[in-house]
Amino acid sequence: MRNAVSEDLGTATAVRLDLWLWAARFYKTRSLAKHAIETGKVDVGGQRAKASRAVRIGDALRIARAEEVFEVEVRGLSDTRGPASVAQSLYAESEASRIAREQARALRIAERTGYRAPETKPDKRARRLIRALGDIDAT
Repeated sequence: MRNAVSEDLGTATAVRLDLWLWAARFYKTRSLAKHAIETGKVDVGGQRAKASRAVRIGDALRIARAEEVFEVEVRGLSDTRGPASVAQSLYAESEASRIAREQARALRIAERTGYRAPETKPDKRARRLIRALGDIDAT
């Protein structure tokens, strides 16, 4: 395997998609990256791809991870996982994508405001009330 970032050394012209996603730190393991690709969470140029698809500099990727969606352009190639600073140099996220992610995050935070998880487990009386409320639809 090549052990280099292509922008610096100019050796690699293409890298497997699952390997690049792992090296760019979008997923913790290569198998998670492969699973995301197989389940349609990663698009290359607007089309579903296979894990073995070759990624080249300039490719546009759309990566859905949990509730976040990244739209990035490949700026460098690497098949090894390095420090975060190197991983961030492998891609450039579009400004629209970054703003959309921040707005979605702010919306999720706003939806959670006002909700407080209970501090303790419900006691016997509260459990009976919860059970009774659950039986309302059964009648």
